[in-house]
Amino acid sequence: MTTQMNHTHVIDQRFAPVAQLMASFAAEDPDYSGQLAIYQGGNLVLDMSVGKDSTPESMTGVFSCSKGAGAIVMALLVQQGLLDLEAPVALYWPEFAAAGKAGITVEQLLSHQGGLPGVPGGFTQEELLDSRLAASIIAATAPLWKSPGTHSYHALTMGVFMEELARRCAQESLQDIFERRIRAPHNIDFYLGLPEELESRYHPVLTAAQGPPPPFIDPFSPLGLALNSTGGFDGPKGQSFEIMEVPNVRAIREGGPAAIGGVASALGLARLYAAVGTGFIDESGDEHAPLLTEETIAKVSQDRVFGLDRAGGHLGAFAIGFMKAHANNDFGSARAFGHDGANASLGYADPAYGLALGYIPARAEVNGTGSHGGQLSVLARQVLLGG
Repeated sequence: MTTQMNHTHVIDQRFAPVAQLMASFAAEDPDYSGQLAIYQGGNLVLDMSVGKDSTPESMTGVFSCSKGAGAIVMALLVQQGLLDLEAPVALYWPEFAAAGKAGITVEQLLSHQGGLPGVPGGFTQEELLDSRLAASIIAATAPLWKSPGTHSYHALTMGVFMEELARRCAQESLQDIFERRIRAPHNIDFYLGLPEELESRYHPVLTAAQGPPPPFIDPFSPLGLALNSTGGFDGPKGQSFEIMEVPNVRAIREGGPAAIGGVASALGLARLYAAVGTGFIDESGDEHAPLLTEETIAKVSQDRVFGLDRAGGHLGAFAIGFMKAHANNDFGSARAFGHDGANASLGYADPAYGLALGYIPARAEVNGTGSHGGQLSVLARQVLLGG
């Protein structure tokens, strides 16, 4: 049974506790706004927005949730037999073999083990938007480490890796593959390249409430390189090193770089992962079959690395482009795969529960276990377990 509620398009009564928890965030904090959408077994069971800065129709920047969309493109290439995860990257991208990288495999590169979080001096915005330029710089760069199993989050370069592999394997841009094979056929509100005519739906990412000064980040450290600390970005008020401003730059939204440039609604995030794993039933009652086979999902979503991040010192777990759940980021079961973003946006599929969830706050907040998105994810699973 579904009912209509204020700022709620759909709610299955089983998920009423989840809707109530989401509403409580706004009731307790007048500055809180956000969107939440959930598919279960291919059916839309919850679609809601709360707060003054979110509407059911609004979209905003989802930061590294973009990597999840890119990872789905990589999975399609694997499924087609165009990309072998165990092959050396240089098989597809010969220039990559330079500077001691000939032995790095696709699997290692796409699970943040390549030792290439950034380059000294950083990338210009032009290089990130035309990642062929960034790829040529990376190809000549020596990795910071060689040992398999060591990982560090490749905040921007991961998008470059995926975009270059798409070009080499499919002779097509990652963004075009995503649009042609994933977004458009399934009417998904997730864009790697937001069209000008949809700009009116874009709500700028709001920054978090003022807190203590951020800790010093050495721009030449692995973390500084990953954050492009010396290159910066062309922000709304000139050059900026504030990562939260990046999606608010029209050129970023228009180009849709796969590391950070995605724009979506929570419904779009949830539908993206439903399209991948369970398939879904759309508003017209038409059934959309899953994009990936169970075999492909098992292959690309298997843990490749877990442990302390070489740059940030926090726990991380990664599959092929996807994040994996762990104690400090408990977004799903052992089979769950997805990605969060710097503003705490979250999208994932969880085959153990038949779930696909999308969560987007209007104002940047913390992510991980105990966060707003984390609480909603836990409760959605408890609902299905009957707890």
